[in-house]
Amino acid sequence: MLEKLMLYLQYPFVRYALIVGVLIALCSSLLGVTLVLKRYSFIGDGLSHVAFGAMAIAAVLNLTNDMLLVLPITVLSAVLLLRTGRNAKIKGDAAIAMISVGALAFGYLIMNIFSTSSNLSGDVCSTLFGSTSILTLNEKEVWLCAVLSVLVVVIFILFYNKIFAVTFDEDFSAATGTNANAYNLLIAIVIAVIIVLAMNLVGSLLISALVIFPALSAMRLFKSFKRVTICSAVLSVVCAFSGIVLSVLAGTPVGSTIVGVDVAAFAICCAAGAIKGGVKA
Repeated sequence: MLEKLMLYLQYPFVRYALIVGVLIALCSSLLGVTLVLKRYSFIGDGLSHVAFGAMAIAAVLNLTNDMLLVLPITVLSAVLLLRTGRNAKIKGDAAIAMISVGALAFGYLIMNIFSTSSNLSGDVCSTLFGSTSILTLNEKEVWLCAVLSVLVVVIFILFYNKIFAVTFDEDFSAATGTNANAYNLLIAIVIAVIIVLAMNLVGSLLISALVIFPALSAMRLFKSFKRVTICSAVLSVVCAFSGIVLSVLAGTPVGSTIVGVDVAAFAICCAAGAIKGGVKA
């Protein structure tokens, strides 16, 4: 098996997949803890469905680089989702459901009406579940992912204290002079960037698992926000790397394999937490 893996690593597309997978997993895990604690876990679903709709439009327009359209639309939707979720008439969960279902339906409708592809079902499946797209990355896409990933990590490190404060008590943060709305907006924009990056890795339907499972697993083992965040990042990177390697060796879908490894890691962390009397999420 090791010889087979070394043979595959000689191919650039496998190395690209591993690099991008690890970077995306790291970025996803950093804000996953914040989303879980703020009871906003399903924002990933909403934004991923918006990204799917934007990708459908980009495909119809035959754009060579769909990121130019998908990223701005997803970021704008994140901002609107945050604003709409604060509306007294439309609560956060209802806003996510409204935007996600509408965008998903619109995207599939557009692809059916205007698509010239002879394999529409295959294109939709690849977009929704990330079947093969992570293995078709070129060098420019890898560099773009690396730059955006570094930007996300730098933003998280620079504003760590503010994100921590807003996560646990927005009212107290506002009372002490912190602009809670601005940092919530920053979190939403960064999540939008992560969602767009993760589309190629696990597909739009499985992105929430990449964000949520490492955070929930880490919460079974540790209590402090800092330790949970670090543990979540380590677990996410290890699971993504293992999932891609297993996918390449076994010929299974990349996205589903990564999520499967995340689920297995969660089960192990639950057992370990129960043994050591860990905290319940």
